[in-house]
Amino acid sequence: MSLKERLLNDFKEAMKNKDTVLKDTIQLLRSAVLKVEKDKQITLDDEGIIEVLAKELKSAKDTLAEMEKSDRGDLIEKAKREIEIIQQYLPQPFSREEVEAIVKEAIQETGALSVKDIGKIMKVVMPKVKGRADGNLVNEIARELLS
Repeated sequence: MSLKERLLNDFKEAMKNKDTVLKDTIQLLRSAVLKVEKDKQITLDDEGIIEVLAKELKSAKDTLAEMEKSDRGDLIEKAKREIEIIQQYLPQPFSREEVEAIVKEAIQETGALSVKDIGKIMKVVMPKVKGRADGNLVNEIARELLS
C-alpha cells in the first residue's frame, strides 16, 4: 500500500471513529501533498510524499515551540499529538550517531577543512538524510566535527 493510500484509509478510519485530531491532522497532510502535486503538476511517489510530510513535521514542531512560549496547555497537548501522528507516516529517524557517520563521510568526500565549508557538506548530506534527520542537527554535528 502506498503512503497516499495509507493516508486516505487512515483518514476514513478517523472519521468513522470520530477522532477529530487524527482526522484534522491527516486532512492537513493530504492537503499539503495535493497542493504540491497541483502546483508542480506531478504525481508524488512515496519519497516525494515523505519530503512533504517532513516539512509539515518541521512546521508542527515550530508551532509547538511557539505555543510553549505562550503557555497554552490545551494547544500544546494537541500539537504534541499532531507531531506523533505525522511521525507515524515518516521513516524511522536516524540516530545522532548515524547522522554523525554520514557527516564524517561527507567531510572526507568534500575535503572540508573548516566551518566555512559547511555549505558543501550540507549539499552532500541532506539528500541522504531527507525526511530522516533535521537540517539543524546535521549543521550542529558538522560544526562540532570541523571545530
